[in-house]
Amino acid sequence: MSQPNMPPQGPPYAPPTATLGGLPTLSVDVPITAVFLVLYLTGAVTNFALLKANLKRDHRFLISWALGGFCMSRVVTCTMRIVWATKPTNVSVALTAQILTNAGVLIVYVVNMLLAQRILRARQPALGWTRTFHWICVALYTVIGLAISLVISMIVVSAYTLNPYTLQIARDAELTALTYITVFAFLAPAILLVSLLLPVSPEPTHFGRRSMQHKAIVLGVSTALQLVIACFRVGTTWQAPRPKTDPAWYDSRAAFYCLGFVVEVLILLLLTVARIDQTFHVPNGSSNRRSYVEETEEGVSRSSSGTESGGGEGAEKEKETC
Repeated sequence: MSQPNMPPQGPPYAPPTATLGGLPTLSVDVPITAVFLVLYLTGAVTNFALLKANLKRDHRFLISWALGGFCMSRVVTCTMRIVWATKPTNVSVALTAQILTNAGVLIVYVVNMLLAQRILRARQPALGWTRTFHWICVALYTVIGLAISLVISMIVVSAYTLNPYTLQIARDAELTALTYITVFAFLAPAILLVSLLLPVSPEPTHFGRRSMQHKAIVLGVSTALQLVIACFRVGTTWQAPRPKTDPAWYDSRAAFYCLGFVVEVLILLLLTVARIDQTFHVPNGSSNRRSYVEETEEGVSRSSSGTESGGGEGAEKEKETC
């Protein structure tokens, strides 16, 4: 005689629908995740080493710290996924792994946004240095923080209730936040396009090493890759939830790793190998001066690449350096 259906154990309750990446296993997910853990750990060590070396010569580039922090967050994410594979019935571990997977990539979006701002301010200083643009960016960064906080809180709420009305509200709020995060991911490539399509300012400035074309290519590829992640995440979330017994293709391990971790590692590798700590470096105090032209003790202005110009005028020609 069959037993009646038992209520789910909890809270927290295991989700009744299929989740991105599925349930990790020891034989498949642990080896794959361990490889990514090593890659992210290598990225963290590399970026923190670059940050330390640069600070020793008063070459401040805190974006290296942000990339190192992103790598460390992914190290924790991979660690929790391995723990989840060893404890597949532990809902708390699964919940933590899910939260970390959603939160870490935002650092990449913010980094690309900061790099896009630097290109805009160099090519279009009259637009890029306005207080209006500054406060718009501050508002966007503030809302992105609120959005990820909302996503995390809604994931937690969904795990601690069985009320259909509450679950629907939590899903609607999560969709709203993820949609904004996706819009934010489009801002960096949009700013880059505006910088390149508008007529060059009569007084452009140069910063860092290498040409502006080189910077635009690096940032263009990086932002294109981040859009793959953002569109995949929001697109799969907007789809109707599928039962665990009938997951969609986008819930598979292949989609989870290839359209998530693999793309993130490619972005990290690109930004690190391209040495953005050199190519996107700006003089200390640029925000206070609202200019990438650095004043020397002799009263001669120069860009962060070391090119001098008399009377504080902008560089007339971008000079590519190695």
